[in-house]
Amino acid sequence: MLAAMPDSAPSPLSAGGVSPRSGLSTGGVSPRSGLSTGGVSPRSGPSAGGVSPRAGGDACPGTLRLHRADDGALARVRIPGGVLNPDQADALRAAAERFGDGELHLTSRGNVQLRGLGTECGGELADLLTAAGLLPSAAHERARNIVASPLAGLDGSPSLGPWLAELDALVCGSVAAATLSGRFLFALDDGRGDVDALGADVTLIAEGRSESALLRIGAADEVFRVPAAEAPRAALLAAEEFLRAARDSGAWRVKDLPDDVRSELARTIGSAAGPAVHRPRPRTATPPAPGPHGSAITAGVPLGRLTSAQWRLLTETARRYGGELRLTPWRGIVIPGPVPRPEAAEALRTLSGSGLITAPDSPWTGIGACIGHPGCAKSLSDVRAEAGAAVGRPGRLPVYWSGCERRCGHPHGEWIDVVVTPDGHRISHVRGEHRGPPTTVRNDPAALAAAVAEARA
Repeated sequence: MLAAMPDSAPSPLSAGGVSPRSGLSTGGVSPRSGLSTGGVSPRSGPSAGGVSPRAGGDACPGTLRLHRADDGALARVRIPGGVLNPDQADALRAAAERFGDGELHLTSRGNVQLRGLGTECGGELADLLTAAGLLPSAAHERARNIVASPLAGLDGSPSLGPWLAELDALVCGSVAAATLSGRFLFALDDGRGDVDALGADVTLIAEGRSESALLRIGAADEVFRVPAAEAPRAALLAAEEFLRAARDSGAWRVKDLPDDVRSELARTIGSAAGPAVHRPRPRTATPPAPGPHGSAITAGVPLGRLTSAQWRLLTETARRYGGELRLTPWRGIVIPGPVPRPEAAEALRTLSGSGLITAPDSPWTGIGACIGHPGCAKSLSDVRAEAGAAVGRPGRLPVYWSGCERRCGHPHGEWIDVVVTPDGHRISHVRGEHRGPPTTVRNDPAALAAAVAEARA
């Protein structure tokens, strides 16, 4: 097993514990869990002996570092595994209503963004989230980027709750992990390949009910077999090894490392983790279809944007059935339940009536967009309004509308890319790292909608 970075010390954790009883978990990290791992002490960390080339350049927002946008300040609340209990969901809604524009925005990592915040609300927001167990360690609030298969444990697949609870605690207990970029991503996959396809920096893959797991570093096709009981620690130690490798290059993510450094990182991890296994990363991420899934129900969120009333309805539904919500990396929500079959149809009808996506044949299925104008100064257009105007029959491929070349929040795998440029809307077919020949539509909404529909067919 990899060695922890020296001079480790745990950071203070708040109450609001993680429960591994269900397929994922139900909240923050308990200080009573006793979990900790190696980290870098303030005296010997990555920045020892001077300022790290990574210091100060990561502008990724959090809850303690708000981002200024054209519609006010923005906070991004990390929700490891996307898992919330109803009380935590209530706290997020209260924060949106009290400090922001009243809406809750889901991200492509299963996190929540609050927009339209006042610039002076940071302290009160942090207090509210801490009390709800959503900010267990101030030093690690941007490092708790963990996505997990949202149907884990609900359809015969392995439960990921114990992994999620332990990895979150280990991250919050590592001084080194506090220096991870807000972009660095962990993924916990139950074996179906849904979040393995998202291009995380460190991915754990369950192997059924076996006593082993697979560890993937970046997008490499080679994975390493590790004992399942030690998998969360192996994931953290791989992240700490990445920090060592990134010291000179200033890389935020594994894919940003120079090729030779990335190869050496894989060799170092492989020499300690276990035998290598050839398992190519899935190229397409398949989200849970909206509707019933056994005793669970799933709803999609048009453009990832929830009103306070919609959020309240989802929270109360979860409170009635099982007491848990799971936010997905595809801007949807799973209510694990159990929801009795006779009541599931009525619950889905109620959610549909509020404007949520509850069936695969919804015209909104597979449509996404960045915040666009006027919320973002870099956006060249109100892409959310344009995406809504172009909604038609469901397409075979997802489509994502971006107001500029940054493509914030875009999906992974195969999708239709619509980007606003000074010359018009550029439409292209993306397959992993490959992009097909583009088509540009200029100032013609009807032609734009037709072109997008044709590309998605």
